[in-house]
Amino acid sequence: MPSSTTIASVRPWRLAGEAATALAVGMGVGRFVFTPILPLMQAQARMSPRLGAGLATANYVGYLIGALAAIVMPALIRSRPVLRGSLLVLIGTLALMPISTSGGLWTALRLVAGIASAVIFVIAVSGLLTSPAKHLIGWAFGGIGAGIALSGAAVLLLRTTGSWRAAWWSAAALSVVLTIPAWQLRLPDHDSQEDPQLHPGGRWFAALVTSYSLEGVGYIIAGTFLVAAINQTVDGRAGAGAWVLVGLAAVPSTALWAGLSRTWSRPTLLFAALLVQAVGIALPAISSGVSSALISATLFGATFLGIGSIALAIGAHLQIPRAVAILTTGYSIGQILGPLAVAPLLHNGYHQALLIGSGVVALAAIAAGVLRHRFPHHLGPLPSRVQLKEIQA
Repeated sequence: MPSSTTIASVRPWRLAGEAATALAVGMGVGRFVFTPILPLMQAQARMSPRLGAGLATANYVGYLIGALAAIVMPALIRSRPVLRGSLLVLIGTLALMPISTSGGLWTALRLVAGIASAVIFVIAVSGLLTSPAKHLIGWAFGGIGAGIALSGAAVLLLRTTGSWRAAWWSAAALSVVLTIPAWQLRLPDHDSQEDPQLHPGGRWFAALVTSYSLEGVGYIIAGTFLVAAINQTVDGRAGAGAWVLVGLAAVPSTALWAGLSRTWSRPTLLFAALLVQAVGIALPAISSGVSSALISATLFGATFLGIGSIALAIGAHLQIPRAVAILTTGYSIGQILGPLAVAPLLHNGYHQALLIGSGVVALAAIAAGVLRHRFPHHLGPLPSRVQLKEIQA
C-alpha cells in the first residue's frame, strides 16, 4: 500500500480523477443503471412492478451491509485490494444479470452489487477526504453523474435495436472501461480520525444523520421509479432521455455546489438543495408532459449528488470518526425503507410514490434547517492524545 508520502506527491487532480472513475463504476453504473433498464425488463422479461421494487430493495440492503462493514472493519476503508476486488465483483454482477430470468438470481446479484457499491463508495470518498485532494470532492462526485449519463445513453440507444440483456452487458462493458483508471486510485495508509479524541461537533452530527437518512428515503423513490413514472404519461423514449439528463445535470452540479460553499454555509446549501429536490421529485406527479419531465430530471440531477457531497463534507468538518461510513449507513437504511413504503401504492402507478418521496425530502430539509442553528463554522483542530489526557485528568 502506498505510503502517505507517496499520496502527498500525487497531483490532487489525478487523485480526484481516479476517485471519480471509481464512483462512476460503483454508483453511476453499478447502482443506477437499473433505473433506465427497469422499463425494458418489465416490457421484455415480464418483470412485475413488485419484483422491480424487490430488486431495488435487495440492492439497498446490500448497500447497508457494505456500509456497516466499513464501520465495523475500518481497515477496509484503506485497502486498495478490497477496492479492486469490489470493482471486479460489481462488474461480474452486471454481466450475470442477463443469463437468467430467475427472480431469485436477480435478487442475489443486486444484493451483492449493493455491497460492492457501498464499499467502493466509502473507500473512494474517505480516501479523497483524507488526501491532498479533499477540496476537489465536488469534482469527484461528478463521476457518479458521468456514469449515470453514459450508462443511460447506452440504454437509450438500445431501446429500439436491442434487448434488456444487451443493456446489462453494455453496462458491464462500460464498467470495465471505467475501472481501468479507477484501478490506480491511491489511498492513504492512515486515517487521521481514528484516534479516540474529543469531537465537539457531535450534537450537530445527529441532525445531519437525521437529514441525510430522510434524504435516502425520499431520493431513492425518485431514483428508482422516476423513469417508469415519466413513461406512464409520455413517450417511452422521454423517460430514458430524462435519465440521461439526470446524469448530465449531475456531472457539474457537485462542483457548482462546492463553489457556492465559498459564499454560503454548507448547512444553508444543504437546506436549499433539499427543498429544490423536493420540488423536482413532485413535478411529474402534479404535471404531465415532456417539459415537466425534463425539468424534474434536471432538478433531481442537479441536487442529489450535491446533497451527498455537502453532507459528507459537513461530517468531515464536524471531525466525527468514520463519518462517511456512518452517514452512508443512515442513507442506506433510508433507501431500504423508501421502496418498501411505497410498494403497496405501485399498482395505481408511480405518481403517489413520487409525492411521498417529495414529502420525505421536505422533512429532510427541515432537519437540515435545525443543523443551521449555531453551527460551528470554525472548529479548531482536535486535541492531541497528550492534551486529551490532560483534559480528562
